[in-house]
Amino acid sequence: MPHMRAVRPGDDAALSEICLRTADHGSDAAGIFDDDDIWGAVFVLPYAERHPDFAFVVADDDDRAIGYVVATPDTDVFEEWFRAEWWPRFADRWPEPSPDDTSRQAGTLRYAYGRRPGAEPLAEAYPAHLHIDLLPAAQGQGWGRRLIDRVSEQLRASGVTRLHLVASAANAGALAFYDRLGFERLPSSPGAQAFGIDLAR
Repeated sequence: MPHMRAVRPGDDAALSEICLRTADHGSDAAGIFDDDDIWGAVFVLPYAERHPDFAFVVADDDDRAIGYVVATPDTDVFEEWFRAEWWPRFADRWPEPSPDDTSRQAGTLRYAYGRRPGAEPLAEAYPAHLHIDLLPAAQGQGWGRRLIDRVSEQLRASGVTRLHLVASAANAGALAFYDRLGFERLPSSPGAQAFGIDLAR
C-alpha cells in the first residue's frame, strides 16, 4: 500500500523522475529538453536538499517515491541560496542561454539563472511556497491533499502562515484541485496561475 514519509537523501533519482514525468503541464516531459535532468535540478532537488524538513513523499510498496511535496518557509531566503550556492554547481553543464534562443529549455534555464531575492512578487504577502507532483499511481487517492496538509502543518509549526504556489494555466486538473483545497487564485503571469492560502484560517 502507498504510504507517506519524509524525504530521504536516497530519494533524489525518484524525485527527479517524478518531476520529469509531470513537468509538461502535468504530463510527461521526457525529451522536451536536451537534458531531462534540468527539470529536477530546478524544481525539486534544491528544495529536498535545503529543506528536508519540509519535504514529504508518497512511496509505493517498495518504498520508492511516486509523489512528493517540497516547500520553503521563506522564498526570498531560499532564492538567495539557490542563486549563490545551488545553481552555480550547474553553470558548466547548462550555460546561460543566448538572448536569441527562444526554446522552452532556454526559458527554463533563464528562469534558473534569474532566481534571486525579490524576483517573486508573491513572496512578500505569501512568504512560503511549494511544489507538488504525483505520478499516476499516486493520483486520485487523496494523496495530494494529504501531502499539502502535512507540509502545511509543518509550516504552521514553524510560524509560517501564508503560502503560495504557481501552476500551469493549461493544467486544468491541478487548478481545480487547488480550488477545492481552498487556495485563492492570484494575479498571474501569462500561461501560469498563482494561488495563495492563509494557513492560519
